[in-house]
Amino acid sequence: MRGTKKYPHVIDTPDQGKWELAGYEAALPITEKSNPITRELDKADAAQIVQLLRDCDAEIFQEDDEALVNYKRLYSESVLKTMVDIIAKVQEVLKEPDNTLIVLSGGGASGRMGFLMAVSFNILLKGLGQLPQYTYIIAGGDRSLVASLEGPEDSALLGIEDLKKVCEGKKKVIFFGISCGLSMGRGAEDERDVAPHPSQKVSHGGPQKPPLTNSLNVKSLGSLRGWAAGLLHEQLGHLCPSSGGIQPSHHGQPEGLTGSSRMKGGSATKILLETLLLTAHKTVSKDSEISEKCLLEILRTYERAHKVTYGQSKKIAALVKQAGTSLQKKAYVYLVGWHTLGIIAIMDGAECIPTFGADINDVRGFLIGDRSEMFNREADLIAQGPKFAFSEEDFVKTILPSLTELDTVLFLFTVDDNLDEVEKLVVQVKERTSNVQALSHATVGQYLPASLKKLFPSIISIMWPILFLEYEGKFIQRFQRELSTKWILNTVSTGAHVLKGKILRNYMVDLRVSNSKLFWRAVSILQRFSGQPHAKCLEGLLQAIYDPEPLSEDLRTAPVSKHIAVATDKSKVVPTALLCLLRSCSAPEARARLDGAPSLRAALDTALNAPGRKRGADKSEPDEQST
Repeated sequence: MRGTKKYPHVIDTPDQGKWELAGYEAALPITEKSNPITRELDKADAAQIVQLLRDCDAEIFQEDDEALVNYKRLYSESVLKTMVDIIAKVQEVLKEPDNTLIVLSGGGASGRMGFLMAVSFNILLKGLGQLPQYTYIIAGGDRSLVASLEGPEDSALLGIEDLKKVCEGKKKVIFFGISCGLSMGRGAEDERDVAPHPSQKVSHGGPQKPPLTNSLNVKSLGSLRGWAAGLLHEQLGHLCPSSGGIQPSHHGQPEGLTGSSRMKGGSATKILLETLLLTAHKTVSKDSEISEKCLLEILRTYERAHKVTYGQSKKIAALVKQAGTSLQKKAYVYLVGWHTLGIIAIMDGAECIPTFGADINDVRGFLIGDRSEMFNREADLIAQGPKFAFSEEDFVKTILPSLTELDTVLFLFTVDDNLDEVEKLVVQVKERTSNVQALSHATVGQYLPASLKKLFPSIISIMWPILFLEYEGKFIQRFQRELSTKWILNTVSTGAHVLKGKILRNYMVDLRVSNSKLFWRAVSILQRFSGQPHAKCLEGLLQAIYDPEPLSEDLRTAPVSKHIAVATDKSKVVPTALLCLLRSCSAPEARARLDGAPSLRAALDTALNAPGRKRGADKSEPDEQST
């Protein structure tokens, strides 16, 4: 799609899709709708996977369409206006650095994004000779940064206590509640902890509030999901007399992998937050007015990042294929990144666990370099066992000795990093496996030394143009490199799991049922593919969770939190339940079929295509929970 005169595009974006038409999967929040671009993602080869996900990422940059009143985009007038309003609030804090604070908070992928933002902007301030003004709060504490601890996302009270601690002694606080899933949000006061009676109608995802709107909410966080929603303005007001809760948002889009908001939702969140925060710093530093022109200049640099990144599609596809081969052979993919690229690596690995029901080591990230000022409580991560391994020391001591020829190791670095350190670690890894790959970032005129270059059979070498933006240029280039790395890692980890057979159509059918959002998503997936009523799908899910224990009435009416506690450590819960519904078989028989099939997708496809069975998956959305 070509841009408008006001918003000229750097890249061609897809035309408006079927998902934007009135009535398309109308019962679902927008980020839970399936994206028609990737309807047959599970059948794609590595090159096709990269192309499909590239096109989905390009949707982020579509211009506004006045005919589509329900959907607001990155370049929408209302989104830009909201950003200007938020920047004005942030300026107030930046102009008074003493005893003020900017808090970025969320759960899971959203909390990790808040952590990355806090680290990045404190680095910016340090480079300007200023003290840190950013901090983060993540559901479950620092351990959730490096491992998948989805359950704490449902607890608002824990979030309130953490906010009290970071706000102590501050005279002014700006609070950003981050929700990469955007329209998955629901207030803590609406959180349902009891499975509904079969006669009750519940839309996908459990009880829902309307999708987030493009508005500035000061001292109000009412649309965010459990974790952030508990931090309401009354609590914020008690903590600090001059405080505000801010919810920057655009209306999301269907993900390439349905519901996987770590992907496009996470990227759009990163773009929005970095653009508005960097603009706030620039205008304060230069004592200049906030303008849409400044915002648009920065937003267009992210479009260029998309073009530069996917200009390497052929090499990205080769990496997807290699990673997929490792997973198919029950080996592992390790992502070893320097500085903030290491944070991106950790984020990607941790998010594979709930998304694909992955093992902790299937895709795993490690952070190399100085981390002395990154974490709130690094002590919670050091020497806490293999589940929380994340550092260079952890990689060398626990991963390196166990590497096999089947494992894939991807190194992520820039030419500005300590390349002697990179080379030393690559040499150690090559003694164990020849499957070493590299993603390297450089600016025009920079080159890798020959001694390092020859160690890799293939390098995704991304060359960035010099940015002639006086104040923000060097910061934007850091952000571009991070986003580029995120796009590539999201594509590689998703593509590898597609090739392993973990995806059905474009749905995460082997998700780990580890919080309330994922519990209700599981029920919706069962409805979509089985064509069965809501009550029967809920029953089927509970049977798969509790098997071999009989499903008593006490279990049926137990709080959802109890179901989640049991399901979190169980594998293949959703595919087991789906096979039971499709074949009218027991859970043990369903598991035997899954174990005996070439892949999870193969077992489910066979059941879906059984003679005489109606294709529930062909419907555009689940039934309205009819009984």
